[in-house]
This record gives sequence, structure tokens and C-alpha cells, in this order.
Amino acid sequence: MEYKFWGWKNAITPAITDEYKGIKTPVDLYDALSNIWCAETCAPRMRDGWTKENMTLGQCSITAFLAQDIFGGKVYGILRSGGNYHCYNVIGNCRFDLTSEQFGDEVLDYEDNPEQYREVHFAKEEKRLRYEYLKAELKKYTETQ
Repeated sequence: MEYKFWGWKNAITPAITDEYKGIKTPVDLYDALSNIWCAETCAPRMRDGWTKENMTLGQCSITAFLAQDIFGGKVYGILRSGGNYHCYNVIGNCRFDLTSEQFGDEVLDYEDNPEQYREVHFAKEEKRLRYEYLKAELKKYTETQ
């Protein structure tokens, strides 16, 4: 199967936890999240633009930190206009961005970006709550598969 998220061909790093049944690689996580991402998990400022066809819109930080929980590594951010960071994952030589599809054909620069920290991102309560909701929904989803 072909995927559209950046880095999918090399997204083969193994899970460091067995908390989520069936989630062995980032591709497995993407497949599961494709059934979970929704307007409620989208960043509030982008929610009006969220659609099932653009399901990764506004999902980057909560998805990247959830991927970090499952696969380890670090989260990095690409500075966007408006001062926000678009988050992606790096685990050793494995780099992937599960939510890159939201940018369509725009080519992002994944080199030399600053590390992102959940303490900073989750200082915004709404973002922390969206992360907790996404995590809980993933747990429920994987238990039924």
C-alpha cells in the first residue's frame, strides 16, 4: 500500500511499548489514527477547515507526542508563518511526519529544526486535553481490533 505521509517508506521503527495492541510501526499507528482523527482532535483554530478528506489537519503536535510515547525518540518542529510549529518524529535514523498530508503539495524542510517539548505544548490545556482524548481513543480502538 502507498501512503502519503512524509517518511512512510522508512517508518519501520518498532514500538517500545505493547500498550496499544497491533501498533508495531508508525504505519500501524497511522492506520489506526485514520479511524480516530476528528474535528474534536483538531486544533481549535483550524477546526472549521477539518474534513475526513483532510483528516491530519491540526493534528500534528498531539499525534507526534503520542507517537513518541509509542516509539520513543524526539519530536521536532518546523516553524510556520504565524509562529506555530509543525511537529514530526525522529527516532535514530527514522524520520516521519504522520500529519504531513495536511500541507498538500507543499514541501516542508525537515532539516535543522528545534526539538519540541510536551511541557511547552501541553501548557495549553486544550492541547493537553486533545492529546489525552486521542490517546484514550487509540487505546479503545486497539482493544477492539
